[in-house]
Amino acid sequence: MNTMTAIRKMQSAIIMPSTAIGYLSYKLKDRFLWEYYFSQVPDPKILGSIAHCNHDQIANDLRAITEVKPMTINVAGYREYARNEQYSGRYGKSFVEKTLEHYLAFNLLDLQKDDIYIDIANACSCAPDIYSCLSGCESYRQDLAFPRGMHGHTIGGDAGDMPLPDSFCDKMALHCSFEHFEGDSDSRFIREASRVLKPGGKLCILPLYLNTQYAIQTDPAYALIDIEDDAIAYCAKGYRNRHGRFYDVPHLVERVVKNLKDLKLTTYMVQNEKEVDPSCYVKFIALFEKPIDPLFIDI
Repeated sequence: MNTMTAIRKMQSAIIMPSTAIGYLSYKLKDRFLWEYYFSQVPDPKILGSIAHCNHDQIANDLRAITEVKPMTINVAGYREYARNEQYSGRYGKSFVEKTLEHYLAFNLLDLQKDDIYIDIANACSCAPDIYSCLSGCESYRQDLAFPRGMHGHTIGGDAGDMPLPDSFCDKMALHCSFEHFEGDSDSRFIREASRVLKPGGKLCILPLYLNTQYAIQTDPAYALIDIEDDAIAYCAKGYRNRHGRFYDVPHLVERVVKNLKDLKLTTYMVQNEKEVDPSCYVKFIALFEKPIDPLFIDI
């Protein structure tokens, strides 16, 4: 572990001590008690991670509910962007995938100097700092693990009930985090985003995890959680997460599309993520846009 990585880990432990304690507990359960915790997960369940799914089939199903646009990554543009984060000491083996997500969201949001940006479910990511540096925007970071309330540019508490006025921000993004929103928190957040975004604002969620069957991926040694009755539980040893939601299209409609309020959804299907690196897996991206009220457009 290099010095910068060690410093980042210490900072995370100081900001979120409960996370550090939870990690130590998990390591013990993962090594000695994983099979026991797996036995406690109710059926239907599958041992292992969610396997590769038919992306073309999913895209065809998506077209019935939303526009699906192909996206080709500018690999050279990504490499240039990634230099901004290469000394951060973050992400370890996941560096390429995480910084690719940051790069794609940055471009889809088209961040500008006068924008107010919120990094939702931030978990101490450096993305908002990089975004501010590159665009000049004013950045905030939000996370359930942060102390509740608004403290400077840090927002703590439930992303589905943020202590913010209506039309507070211009842009928001979630990088590999929306799948962790348990219970009805995914639906509540979409409704909250409609409230908090200004007219003309944008929200980017990536990856948008989709599957041909509705599924929740979990690591039972990390936490035993309630699995929805209509979801298949995938129990993945070493996943190190409580909850990862993979929508099929009917559940995407029920949980997200029906809660859009005045947001418009466009889905992007990435064509060449493996050209960046074979480890990259971002395939679907959701971009939500809040239309500008024509009554307020200057003529």
